[in-house]
Amino acid sequence: MKKRIMAVYDVDPFFADRFAEAANQKGTVPFTVMAFTSMERLKQFAQENPIEILLVDAGAEAAAREIKAGQLVLLSDGEIVPEAEGCPSVYKYQAADHIIREVMACYSAAPQQPSMALTGRPSQLIGVYSPVNRCLKTSFALTLGQILGKEGRVLYLNLEDCSGLRVIMGQQGPGDFSDVLYYYSQQGGLNWARLKSLVYTWDNLDYILPARYPEDLCQVSGEEMAGLLQSIAGEGIYEQIVVDLGQFGRKALPILLLCEGIYMPVRQDWISAAKLQEFEEYAAVSGHEELLGRIRKVKLPYHSSFGGQKNYLDQLLWGELGDYVRQLLKGGGRS
Repeated sequence: MKKRIMAVYDVDPFFADRFAEAANQKGTVPFTVMAFTSMERLKQFAQENPIEILLVDAGAEAAAREIKAGQLVLLSDGEIVPEAEGCPSVYKYQAADHIIREVMACYSAAPQQPSMALTGRPSQLIGVYSPVNRCLKTSFALTLGQILGKEGRVLYLNLEDCSGLRVIMGQQGPGDFSDVLYYYSQQGGLNWARLKSLVYTWDNLDYILPARYPEDLCQVSGEEMAGLLQSIAGEGIYEQIVVDLGQFGRKALPILLLCEGIYMPVRQDWISAAKLQEFEEYAAVSGHEELLGRIRKVKLPYHSSFGGQKNYLDQLLWGELGDYVRQLLKGGGRS
C-alpha cells in the first residue's frame, strides 16, 4: 500500500532533514516523511501531491494555512503557541519518536481516520508466558523483542499487574496500556494513529507502557484481551508483536491460542515442575491440548553479575541471555 505524505517545513535544514531521516528509518509510521526548507518548494509540491500531515515552524503558520493538508501541526521552539482550531503544536527540540508520538495523538483526534496498514497483513503474535515465578520471563521477552527488531518492526506489550517496566525503561511519560483499553472499549475507537500516539522506543523495539493500575487489567476477560490483540495485529503496523503475558491466570489461554509461537521459560525445581504440570493438565481438560505443541519451553541462563537500572538493558542484549536468544532464533539454544 502506498504511504501517504507527512511534510516537514523548518528554516533549519538540519532539523527538517534529521527528523525526516529518523522517521523514515524507523518505518512504523504509515507516511513518507519529506523535509522542506523552502516554503515556495513546499507550496509547489503540495499543488501536485496530497499532504496528510503538515508540520511547520510556528513562525510560518500564516503561510502554511495556504497549503491544503489533512492536519496542520505547529513546531514550537518552547514559546507558548496559542492553539487555533484544528492546529495543535508540539515542542520541536525533543527526540524524533517523541515528536511522532505527539503528532499521532493530534492526528488521531481528527474524526474518521482511514485504515493505513503498513504490511497489508496482520502482525504475527508471539507469546511469552509461564506459570512459574522468577524465571526471567520479562528479561527474556525484552531481549527477544529487541533482537527481532533488528530484522523488522516489532512491538512489545506487557500484560503484568506490576511489571516494573516504567522503572526499567526510566520512562514516566503519559499514555499507557490503560489508554489502549479505553480506546478499544469505544466502538471503532482503536486505530493505528491512536496506537502510535502511545508508543515509546528502546533502540530497535517499540513498546507501550503497561497499564498503570492493575484494576484495568482485572476488568478485562481473556476473550476481550484476545480481541484487543487481534485488533492491534490487524492494523498491520508491526510485523511481530511480542506479548509478555505475565502469569495472567487462566485468562491467558484465549490469548495463547492466537499466538503463532509461544515461549515458556521454566525452572528445574520441583515446585516449578508441579505448576507446569498443572497448566498442561488444564490445557488438556479444556480441550486445547494442541496448544501444547506450539509451546517451546526454554531454560534460561541465570546471571549474578547484572548491575542496576543504568546498565541492565545493555547487559540483557550483550550478556549470556542475549547470546542465548540469538542462538534460539537461529534454531539452537537449550530447551
